[in-house]
Amino acid sequence: MIVPGERLVLGVDPGTRVTGYAVVRGADGGYDLVCAGVIQNDPSRPLPFRLKHIHDEISGLVTAYRPGEFAIETAFAGRNAQSALKLGQARGVSILAAQQHGLVIAEYAPREIKKAVTGNGNASKEQVRYMVTSLLSLEPKSIRLDASDAAAAALCHLHRNGARREHHRSWESFVTSHPERVKS
Repeated sequence: MIVPGERLVLGVDPGTRVTGYAVVRGADGGYDLVCAGVIQNDPSRPLPFRLKHIHDEISGLVTAYRPGEFAIETAFAGRNAQSALKLGQARGVSILAAQQHGLVIAEYAPREIKKAVTGNGNASKEQVRYMVTSLLSLEPKSIRLDASDAAAAALCHLHRNGARREHHRSWESFVTSHPERVKS
C-alpha cells in the first residue's frame, strides 16, 4: 500500500550480462529498500535473447512492485565501442519496459549518481555500495555491486526530486543531520 507522500522508484544499472535493479521507497521520513537484485544473463546466449530477458524481467518488476518512477544511468563513451553499443541496447530495452508501463523516466550520468550518493563523482563501486547500505540501513556488502549501483540511481532520483520536506544540500549534510541512519 502506498502512503501519501511516498514514492517508489525502480533504479536500473544496465548491462547485457548483469543488470542491477532496486526498488527504493522515498517518503518524508527518508528512504527504504523494497527489493534489490540482479538480472543474470548467460553470455553464450545470442544478444537478442539476453535483451528480451532484461525487458521481461524489468516488466515483471514493474508489475510486481508498481513503482511510479524509473531511474537509469546514461550511456557513457568507453574505450570499447562494441561494449558501449551493447550497453546502449540494454538501456534501451530497460527504458522501453518502463515506458510501456507509463513510468516517469529519468536518466542520470554515472558521475552525477556517484556524487549524489557519496559526494564524490569519481567514487568506486565499493564506495557507492558502502553509502547505499549506510543510507538504507543495510548490512555492509549485503547487496551485489550492480544492485547497489541501481539503488544509487534511485536514491539520486529521489534526492534530486525532493523525496522529503527537509532539504539537504549534500549527502554529507544529510548524514550529519541523521547519524542514526548511518551504520558504522
